[in-house]
Amino acid sequence: MSLAAYDLTGRTALVTGAAGGIGRATAVLLAQAGAAVHCADLDEKGLNRTTGLIREAGGEAWAHPLDVTDRPALAAAVASAVRTGGSLHIAAAIAGVMHRSTVLETQDADLDRVLDINFKGVLHTCQEAARSMIGTGTRGSIVTMASGAVDTGSAELLCYGAAKAAVVQLTKTLAAEIGRHGIRVNAVAPGWVRTPMTERDDAAGQRRVEATLSRMSPLERVGEAQEIAHAVLHLASDASSFTTGQILRPNGGVAMPW
Repeated sequence: MSLAAYDLTGRTALVTGAAGGIGRATAVLLAQAGAAVHCADLDEKGLNRTTGLIREAGGEAWAHPLDVTDRPALAAAVASAVRTGGSLHIAAAIAGVMHRSTVLETQDADLDRVLDINFKGVLHTCQEAARSMIGTGTRGSIVTMASGAVDTGSAELLCYGAAKAAVVQLTKTLAAEIGRHGIRVNAVAPGWVRTPMTERDDAAGQRRVEATLSRMSPLERVGEAQEIAHAVLHLASDASSFTTGQILRPNGGVAMPW
């Protein structure tokens, strides 16, 4: 297999959560690989920054300010991608939020919010993307964003971990259901990654957390958003043409499941 398998020229992608962190890194990388990228996020300022970076580098990008819990808005973004590119070839469902609370402290409202964004938002993105791909006869790739939290019990991450575990089940189920259409569905489950979502207000506290997490990894460090974006690119491209229903774990070796 040559590096041409990573060439996305002529393909159209939708990336949610594109305003920053892993989402921005993914949108920019897919554009560098040749894709025309439709970027979606609730943070309009960050979204415009992402599309600006892509355009400044000579790529094609569109901004869709939206909430992933808003199904009609997602449907409109997918329709826009189809109008500009003829088909939606890649969907990367990355939008998510972090919430910390112990099991005993967790309120229904906390769980509802995280499930709405981190699971239902991914579900809606997958549904709209899959329907579009099937409708246009596109042999596309859908990539969801899970988490290393699905492999280990992490204190104070009940809501987040539960939602990401649901994303894993969604990924495997959808892969089994639409593989006959030539559409692949896979997930990326990162370990701890340095992004705005994982940053703490206290710089000293941030350093302590990262030092602790680094000691848990055989590589003795935390991850960077660009490294996760490369995992998404692999699953989005023809380099993974025989891969579906799988969970790719760029986690620094913190968890090593079968």
